[in-house]
Amino acid sequence: MISNRQATSPTSYIFRPAVLLLLVLSCLPLAAQRGESELNSAPPTGMTVDQIIQRFSAKESEFSKARENYTWHQSMKVEELDGDSVGGTREMESDILFDDRGQRVDHVTFAPQDTLRQVSWTRQDDEDLRQRLPFTVTTETLPEYNIKYVGQQREDELNTYVFDLSPKTIEKNKRYFEGRIWVDDHDLQIVKTFGKSVPDIKSGGSENLFPKFTTWRTQVDDRYWFPAYTLVDDTLHFKTGDVHLRQIVKYTNYKRFGSKSKIIFEGQEVKRDPNAPQQPPPDQQQPQQPQPPPQNPK
Repeated sequence: MISNRQATSPTSYIFRPAVLLLLVLSCLPLAAQRGESELNSAPPTGMTVDQIIQRFSAKESEFSKARENYTWHQSMKVEELDGDSVGGTREMESDILFDDRGQRVDHVTFAPQDTLRQVSWTRQDDEDLRQRLPFTVTTETLPEYNIKYVGQQREDELNTYVFDLSPKTIEKNKRYFEGRIWVDDHDLQIVKTFGKSVPDIKSGGSENLFPKFTTWRTQVDDRYWFPAYTLVDDTLHFKTGDVHLRQIVKYTNYKRFGSKSKIIFEGQEVKRDPNAPQQPPPDQQQPQQPQPPPQNPK
């Protein structure tokens, strides 16, 4: 997940959430999550580190473009925590669809009143939710990052290569990802992401801080690893005091939109199955009910 907070009055900030490796999810520290083996620092065999990086960044470019031809249901919940007690909350559910002109629209289906008291939502939260939570480094953005191979690790049933990413430089008014990614060693596709959006924004007496998030992906149409579940469980350290936040974002019911656009995968056009049911026009689509993750965070 991705979001930020901005300090306003004594303790006032905001953030936004933003997927599934068939892992059992929990709020335990990352290393303690079930299904994750010890990190093995052995180098890859049969392929160089640079080749792996070129392959997975190219896949990220393809997937981010392909996802623009899909619709899905998205739910988000943000909670301010005080021990085991939940304070203010922010919830929203929406269907990500297309209008009759083929333009992307976000149709909100559920949005109760925001009761957050310690955090507040910002423009950067929206941008991070759309751009950094779902995908990390593409062929186009690869030159902006330092990428370090740190080893191999088993994630549930997948063997993965593990890399740490950090921006080489931070340009003004630009946002980046900083953290760790797990790349499936068979398909060379990112299946899990852990990190945060940078930089934190501090100006005068205001603070716009960003929490750490973990995003799991799930395979869609047997080829794309799209975001499925994002979890934030982090404490932000403002000058006015600490704020513990939990945020959950779920992406469900991915469907390829029935348009004339093409989806390219590994240099080849992906053909639609002629026997597959056609998706109704956007104005006839019904809101989808959110589906529970494999196991809710404790």
